[in-house]
Amino acid sequence: MIDSPADLQRRRFLRDSARYAAMLAAGSVPLLSTAAPAVPGPRQAAAPLATVRSGRLRGQAEHGVNVFRGVPYGADTRARRFLPALQELPWRGVRDASAYGSSAPQGGSDGPGSEDCLYLNVWTPALRDGGKRPILFYIHGGAYNNGSGSDPLYDGSALCRRGDVVVVTVNHRLNVFGYLYLGAFGDPALAGSGNVGQLDLVQALQWVRQHAQEFGGDAGNITVFGQSGGGAKIATLMAMPAARGLFQRAWTMSGQQVTAAGPRAASQRARIAMQAVGANDVAALRALSTEALLAATRARDPSRVEDTGLYLGPVLDGAVLPVHPFWPEAAAQSAGIPMVIGNTHDETRAFLGNDPANFALTWETLPATLEKEQYTDLLPSTVIAAYRRLYPHYTPSEVFFAATTAGRSWRGAVEELEARARQGAPTWAYQLDWGSPLDGGRFGAFHTLDIPLVFDTTGQPGSRTGGGDDARQVAASMSEALIAFARHGDPHHAGLPRWDRYSLERRETMLFDRVPRQANDPRGGERELYRQAPFIQRGTFG
Repeated sequence: MIDSPADLQRRRFLRDSARYAAMLAAGSVPLLSTAAPAVPGPRQAAAPLATVRSGRLRGQAEHGVNVFRGVPYGADTRARRFLPALQELPWRGVRDASAYGSSAPQGGSDGPGSEDCLYLNVWTPALRDGGKRPILFYIHGGAYNNGSGSDPLYDGSALCRRGDVVVVTVNHRLNVFGYLYLGAFGDPALAGSGNVGQLDLVQALQWVRQHAQEFGGDAGNITVFGQSGGGAKIATLMAMPAARGLFQRAWTMSGQQVTAAGPRAASQRARIAMQAVGANDVAALRALSTEALLAATRARDPSRVEDTGLYLGPVLDGAVLPVHPFWPEAAAQSAGIPMVIGNTHDETRAFLGNDPANFALTWETLPATLEKEQYTDLLPSTVIAAYRRLYPHYTPSEVFFAATTAGRSWRGAVEELEARARQGAPTWAYQLDWGSPLDGGRFGAFHTLDIPLVFDTTGQPGSRTGGGDDARQVAASMSEALIAFARHGDPHHAGLPRWDRYSLERRETMLFDRVPRQANDPRGGERELYRQAPFIQRGTFG
């Protein structure tokens, strides 16, 4: 007997009600309130209220911006470990949305996190006013292992006030919880397990599109932007059929994904993860506590080039991700999406500059240090000779940081730019040349420095831009470029010189500095140097 739609709806309601009751009994549902909001005092704005698919939300009014934090867009993933998430459960009354939700399980400052991590945050100038504002959807960095959407640098208030836009940040599953590929272990339901973190982002984008009008935004004008791992996740989304049509523009910052992990390499890493936690099969993995499973991230990667922790990232699984994002060509489904691809001039000073020895290198000690850290299979002597010819005034330490940046961080951006140019897709390139004045300027334009400049959050803790006029000026240039791009599909604005699309003939690039300028093929000599070795995206092979 085939159930009627009414029977199915009734059965689904009873099932969800039972799950909700169980969560209440376990104390795992946030406190809800059916009481009316407190009457505001003479200097207190009324708390904004929003209605979404699962209930009502009470946010906060902050300096002219309506803010909703910790909004669920999916259910607790613990019961669906390694599987696509379900929709969030409905709630009764008005849910408080004044605090950020849990980050994904991880180590470090954003840990320990929770498997109940599918939350997003919204900043908007107005609700339900038909404003059709561009929506800026930010995906955090931290590779595929760490991070959350609640960093103070990601506060969307300044962008809202500057550009009359809606800003969204998001948490999603990471590391073994979001990218452990178990498709080779016999269960067809696990075919997409290596990409469920990406599917979380798809689910969040669907939520944003569904509720755009409620938050004063335009469902047909969504810009995804992200830094480092966030940019890599965007590159991956551009090749995922499930993400087709969910965003109209893309802006990536020091984050690329040219190729994904192959299924054999991903399966090898899954076995290493299982050995690390003493699990013989998938059932044993599912039975582990969150903390016990997280221990798998501390295993060493089998890569023969990099000595790092276990790589976990998107997988070419033939289902969720059927093609590599930018190899052998850019994904056809995103050819019509305008895209900005950016980097910083001194990327690796962020993570190699913390060792004082790297600032005291000599011509004698440089070769061995460079061979360990450049992650490109070229003779150090070849690289050093080329840099001494290109930049005869560079010290050994300056050669080290420039070469590791070009060999490790910048090459993926060049690969993506070239693939988009061959495709004829609308693409713009930028490079942040302005460096932080802190620490005597020794870190330069390091990896992550463009985050507070694009968000216009230079005054927030952790920005490391300093509070000077130069920082505010560069932030104005970059944040206005993002807003212009979101609004018109072109990053140029009145405060910038001419910014042309990237082409293979001229390789036009906007150099963001105190005085921005466009240059053709900046660092062309470095680009030619590293063309001698094939580009291999981290994690592609074992």
